[in-house]
Amino acid sequence: MSYRNQQHFIDTLEQAGELVRIKSYVDPKLEIAEITDRISKTTGGGKALLFENTGYDFPVLMNAYGSEKRMCLALGVQQLDDVAREIESLFHLLASPKESIIDKLKVLPKLSQFASWMPKVKSGRGACQEVIMPQPDISKLPVITCWPKDGGPFVTLPVIHTKDPNTNTRNVGMYRMQVFGPALTGMHWHKHKVSARHFNEYKKLGKRMPVAVALGGDPVYAYSATAPLPENVDEYMLAGFLRKKKVELVKCITQPEIEVPADADFVIEGYVDPNDELIWEGPFGDHTGYYSLPDWYPRFHITAITHKKNPVYPATIVGIPPQEDAWLGKATERIFLAPIKMTMVPEIVDMDMPIEGVFHNLVITKINKEYAGQGQKVMNAMWGAGQMMFNKILVLADEGVKIQDYEKLAQYVFANLNPATDIYLSQGPMDVLDHSCSKLGFGGKMCIDGTRKFDEETDPAFEFPVLSTRFDKKLLQQQFPEIKGINDALPAIHIPCLIISVEKNRKLHIRELHQQLCATGMIEGIKMVLYVEHTVDANDLPVALWRFCNNLDPRRDSVLVQQPARQIPGKTWACMGFDGTIKTKELDDFQRDWPNIIVADDKTIASVDEKWNTLGLGEFIPSPSLKFKDQMYGEEAIVS
Repeated sequence: MSYRNQQHFIDTLEQAGELVRIKSYVDPKLEIAEITDRISKTTGGGKALLFENTGYDFPVLMNAYGSEKRMCLALGVQQLDDVAREIESLFHLLASPKESIIDKLKVLPKLSQFASWMPKVKSGRGACQEVIMPQPDISKLPVITCWPKDGGPFVTLPVIHTKDPNTNTRNVGMYRMQVFGPALTGMHWHKHKVSARHFNEYKKLGKRMPVAVALGGDPVYAYSATAPLPENVDEYMLAGFLRKKKVELVKCITQPEIEVPADADFVIEGYVDPNDELIWEGPFGDHTGYYSLPDWYPRFHITAITHKKNPVYPATIVGIPPQEDAWLGKATERIFLAPIKMTMVPEIVDMDMPIEGVFHNLVITKINKEYAGQGQKVMNAMWGAGQMMFNKILVLADEGVKIQDYEKLAQYVFANLNPATDIYLSQGPMDVLDHSCSKLGFGGKMCIDGTRKFDEETDPAFEFPVLSTRFDKKLLQQQFPEIKGINDALPAIHIPCLIISVEKNRKLHIRELHQQLCATGMIEGIKMVLYVEHTVDANDLPVALWRFCNNLDPRRDSVLVQQPARQIPGKTWACMGFDGTIKTKELDDFQRDWPNIIVADDKTIASVDEKWNTLGLGEFIPSPSLKFKDQMYGEEAIVS
């Protein structure tokens, strides 16, 4: 299904009971984000929110993609897997042998349909250019400020268009834009991104780089801008495939080298000058649930702002999961499963990215295992596949378990796991937002091979008893007072893993503590211990896993203990410990700044509390930030 424009999508959401109009005044500075955070964390992602009274000429649409149902509506499907099945069917049709004329003729209709999805540049102006600001001024748009320590207001759902100056190949991406003035923003593209490579090409040529930003239009545009496509695949071809109709583009007015969707609500035209000094951009409360800290990024000079009549400004917030972006990520997980299977890793059966892993930190992959070492083959293939190179923790399972059933998955993986032989540590490129890396964008990776093992993959020297009857949680905390909490619920359901919160006070503390705990004999039978900082409730499993995955560099922060098994004479028991605590210069020789988690300020929470009954959102929902107040280190974006 294709939408005529964003308003058509809004109408569809409203007819489906998926949208709430908020008519009372809400400030785009912090208040819109706080209300959205409360709604997006309700069961199922809550409703889309249309803020109609913002103090600006334009309403603001939030949480439009924030549930499975709305994500399906945005893509025009009943289920997200429908897209993957269609892609797989298309691959099979195009790749199958064409031995007879009939076989060849069967492909023609699909090729014709394929051609009909290609973007088309039309002459004249589009609806997105119905109104041209006499003097471009982005401060007239209701650009939201999301979190109290953000560097300022940010455009958070921009569909950014650039072109390679040598090949004229288009790229459509999504990179946040901090507003610095009426005609100036930052352009936060990371070095791994295609637009950053375009920028480097313009730099070599000594030319200004034309850029255009679209906001609104068909909801598939924003999704396609986030999709992990190969560099030579036009994002608007994906959009055309999803909407089953070509995307109509028009040339920009002041940057005619760039084309944008004719049905966009707003278009911001401008340029990036490679000869400019970079601008200090950030901090920004990011999708990891932590602030991404300030750094130098290019300046984007605005030359024109145009919009359709009666436009709606779309925005999103990211922060402590779950948020709206989790559903955009879920769509990518389902849609791109088929291409990965068909072109790179054919033994993959399924894939899952848990919300607590904030996309890149934790990926679970189910494979059809047929020979020894196949897990390692898949591991290497996945870490070499596009944006999967940013993955930190890869968990492998096989046909013996459904990977979306996390309890059964953990039981299966741990039953098949020898921590001494089945955990593979590596290093490589990491997401620039990964604060745990000792060096920006480069750090440790880990693969946990939880597949059933062939004889060639086993070591008979090891044997793993059940958790020792000598295990005594209270005694351990008395013996090691730095332990503030122990989650021992997992061993009770046949998952031999402990989560322990620790207040570190010396160098090598976690390494020594893990060795000492193993030496007591009380945790014999446990295969893995996850250590989190003392401010984290070890018994709050989703939060503990989220904090752990963010704070861990697996290669640097792992310690393996192997020792004779007391319960099984002549055999060896092994236990892997992982340090998922905060890292500091004093205790860990960590030289980078460490970011704080993202929490709303008391003033904003109180303001939203006070006006809640006027919003039409039903029963009062307290701020999710209240739960995390005591997990902060100071009040700034950087840990103090």
